[in-house]
Amino acid sequence: MTTGTCLCGTVRYEIDGPFSVMVNCHCSMCRKEHGAQFVTFAGAPLSGFRWLSGEDNLTRYSSSASGHRDFCRTCGSPAPMLLDQMGMVLVPAGCLEQDPGIRPQMHIFVGSKAPGYTITDGLPQHDEYPPEWGGRGLERPPVAVPEGVVPGSCLCGGVAWELTGLPSLMMNCHCSRCRRGRGAAHATNAFYRLDQFRWIRGEELTTSFKVPEAQFFTQHFCTVCGSPTPRVMEKFNRVLIPAGELDADPGARPTAHIFVAHKAPWFEITDDLPQFPEMIPR
Repeated sequence: MTTGTCLCGTVRYEIDGPFSVMVNCHCSMCRKEHGAQFVTFAGAPLSGFRWLSGEDNLTRYSSSASGHRDFCRTCGSPAPMLLDQMGMVLVPAGCLEQDPGIRPQMHIFVGSKAPGYTITDGLPQHDEYPPEWGGRGLERPPVAVPEGVVPGSCLCGGVAWELTGLPSLMMNCHCSRCRRGRGAAHATNAFYRLDQFRWIRGEELTTSFKVPEAQFFTQHFCTVCGSPTPRVMEKFNRVLIPAGELDADPGARPTAHIFVAHKAPWFEITDDLPQFPEMIPR
């Protein structure tokens, strides 16, 4: 039995496996929904899935004519996708509380991967779905990018912003809060000065959830689609940008993995970036 939870703990569920598939998805819709550079899903029979609490606290966003994505309206964490027609549930692996006993088997929608992101493991890669699955993917149309500007937006497009210049810091965080908030193996966060950032639209559509026992950890997200959104920190003259929301190459790459002591047991770090058990020592 494997359990999963959102960041605030309101939404909880259990999966009586076995898990049969685990994939890293790089499509723009998943990146937007989760705010991560890629998202890992674990699939199991729908018959073994049960809500434990919080199903009535989910908000549904219709991401396409035939699909929808649900999220916790309190904290913004993504919820499992129940595929009735396939008899399967796809769980965002970052929200799992135990080792599911399966490891990623492939990368899908690599043709749409995050600008500048490099895959460093040896798993099979598919531009869309693997051929044996059949079907085609549904992608968001490309965004026109003005010269010298890095735009970003949520999945529904209601919230949008622009960045100029390079971030002062960009890191991959493996802490359990980032994993549950994003539903991914880790969060990739970029930090910019406030004068490098401006809202284009939709600031009024955003809300936030602060983890009560945390000194700073707060998740900001779109109330319509659940996508993580920028966190403006005026006290520090910084804005935190979820890298998965960017519509163009920021011109910078992560410089380290932090909180590796808390990383997901199913995720293997295969790049050569420095790794730190907690925060980078000062």
